[in-house]
Amino acid sequence: MRRPLLALCAALAAIAMPASAVAEPKHAIAMQGEPALPADFTHFPYADPDAPKGGGITYCVVGSFDNLNPFIIRSLRTTARGVIDTIYGNLVFEPLMQRNLGEPFSLYGLLAESVDITPDRKVATFNLDAKAKWSDGRPVTPEDVIFTYEVFTEKGRPPYSDRMKGIARLEKTGPLSVRFTFNDRADREFPLIVAMTPILPKHGFDKETFDHTTLDPIVGSGPYTIDKVVAGQRIVYKRNPGYWARDLPSKRGFDNFDSIAIEYFLNENSLFEAFKKGICSVYPVADPLKLKRDFDFPALKDGRATVGEFTMGVPPVVTGFLFNTRLPKFSDPRVRRALAMLYDFEWVNKNMFDGRYDRLASYWQNSELSALGRPADDREKALLAPYPDAVMPEVMDGSWRPAVTDGSGRDRKALKAALDLLKTAGYRLDGAALVGPDGQPLAFEILTSSDSEQRLAAVYQRTLARIGIGVSIRTLEADQIQMRKQRFNFDVLIGATGFLGSLSPGIEQTFRWGSESANVEGSFNLAGVADPAIDATMQAMLNARDKDDYVAAVRALDRLLISGAYMVPMQYNPKQYLAYWTYLEHPAETSLYGYQLPTWWRKPN
Repeated sequence: MRRPLLALCAALAAIAMPASAVAEPKHAIAMQGEPALPADFTHFPYADPDAPKGGGITYCVVGSFDNLNPFIIRSLRTTARGVIDTIYGNLVFEPLMQRNLGEPFSLYGLLAESVDITPDRKVATFNLDAKAKWSDGRPVTPEDVIFTYEVFTEKGRPPYSDRMKGIARLEKTGPLSVRFTFNDRADREFPLIVAMTPILPKHGFDKETFDHTTLDPIVGSGPYTIDKVVAGQRIVYKRNPGYWARDLPSKRGFDNFDSIAIEYFLNENSLFEAFKKGICSVYPVADPLKLKRDFDFPALKDGRATVGEFTMGVPPVVTGFLFNTRLPKFSDPRVRRALAMLYDFEWVNKNMFDGRYDRLASYWQNSELSALGRPADDREKALLAPYPDAVMPEVMDGSWRPAVTDGSGRDRKALKAALDLLKTAGYRLDGAALVGPDGQPLAFEILTSSDSEQRLAAVYQRTLARIGIGVSIRTLEADQIQMRKQRFNFDVLIGATGFLGSLSPGIEQTFRWGSESANVEGSFNLAGVADPAIDATMQAMLNARDKDDYVAAVRALDRLLISGAYMVPMQYNPKQYLAYWTYLEHPAETSLYGYQLPTWWRKPN
C-alpha cells in the first residue's frame, strides 16, 4: 500500500501546485531561446580540455588595493583584482552557474549542477552539486546561499545589496536545494543574475564586520586560494590542488596555472616598461598605433614576446568623453549634443591613429541591436510613444550619423553648427567666452589617467576653445580617479567607462543608466542618467518574451542614449590586440567576447 499512497500524494501535490511552479531540472539556461550545448557537453568550445597544468603567470594593472572583500562599499574600487574578476577569472568566489562566452547569454552548471525554473521564470530552484566544497574542505550548502543574500542585503554594495528587492522568498527545500521565488520587481533576466551571483561561505564571515575592509586571506570555493598579499602592490594566488570543480565540463580547460600573481603599478608607462622587461606576462594594447610606435624592444625582435590579434563577435567597448549630468551645465541635452558635435574624429584618426579606427556611434555597434541606419519599427514606436520628445527625429528615422569634419582640425562648418545649437539653449558669445543663460562662461575639467587620454583631451580642448568654451585637463593616478568616480566628483571623464560590448544587454544596463542608481554612491551610473523613458525601455528589454520584442527594446534604448548625448563616443578598432611572452599558449578558438585569459596555459619546459 505504501507505494500507491506515495504516488497518490505526489499526484495530489502536483494538482495543488500552480502550473507556473512545475519545472524540470535543466543543466543550463539561456536568456533567449535554448542553450547551445547539450547536457552531455564536455567543455566550452573556446577552452582546450587537454591544456597542460603548471607554471605561473603575472598580470599587471594600474592602481592600488587595500581590501580583499569585493562586495562592500568601503574601498569599492580598490579591491584586489582576481578575487572575482571578469578578465582574470573568479579565482576565489564562484557563482551557482558559469557563463559560456561562446553564446550571447547562457549559463551552465557550477556550484549548482542543475536548475528547475518555471516557464514564467517566477520560481527557480538551484540544486547544488554534492561535490562542491569550500577551500577549507567544508561542503557548500543551501545555508551558504541564504547567508550570501542576507549579508549582501544588510552590508553589501550595489548591485549585490539590491538583489533581495526582486526576491519574495528564499528557502532551503532539501539538503542540496534552495528555491528562489521572485516578486513583481524581478524580470525575466533576474534568475540568470541570481545564478551569476558569487556565493560566500557562512562560516567564513562575521555578518557584523562584513562591511569592514580586510587583508586576511578569505575562504572561497574557487580554483585558487590567496597565498601572499602585499597591500597596494601585489597579490599572489596558488591553485588549489583539491579544487572540487576541476573536472566539470564548464571548467575543463580553465585555471591552468599553478600560481597567478597580480602586480600593481602607479601608471601605464611604468606598467609597459615592466612588460618589456618580462615582469608582466601579458599587455593589452588598446591603441594599434602603439604597436607601430613602441613595439620595437629586444624581446619582441628575438621572438621571446609576440602580439596576438583576436576578433570579437560582440559590439565594441564604448569609449568617450562622459558628462556628469548632475551638474547644471550638462543638464540640457542640447548642450551635450553640441559638445558631441565638436569631437573631431577625422583629425584624430588621421593624425593620432594612422587611419586605423572607425567612428563609434552606437552602444551596440555592428550588431542587430544597433539603431544606426534603421528606422524605428512599430514595436519601437509603441515603446517610445509616451515620450514623444525623447528621441531626435533623425535618430528615429535612422538617418542620424555623428558630425563629420573635413579633418583639418578647424572645420568652420562644424563649429558653426555646434554654436547654433548652443544658442538655442541660451548661450551667446561674450568676447572670447561662451556665456550661458546664467551669465556664467561654459567651462569644465576633463579627468585623464594616461598620456594617450591626455592627448585626446587636448585635441578636444583645442576645438572647444575655438568657440569660447574653457576646458582644463587634470591627470590623476588611477586610484584617485576611482575615488572621484565613486563619489561622482568630476565634470567629464575620458576613456573606457565600463560599458562592455554585449549581444545580450540586461540588468547591468539599469546600473549604468537607471534612475534608481543615479545618485547611489559607488554605482556605475556615472553620467547620472535619470530618464523615465530610459527606465521604461529597459524594463521592456528585461521582460521581453521573444526575440523581436527584445531587439526592439534594445534599439529603442540605443536611440534614447544617442539622443541624450550622455557621452561623446570616440572610436574603436574591431580587432583585439594582446602582447604576451611566448612561454604562454592559448586555445585555437576565440570566444564571442575575445581572448579569455583563464583558458591560457604555460608551455611545458
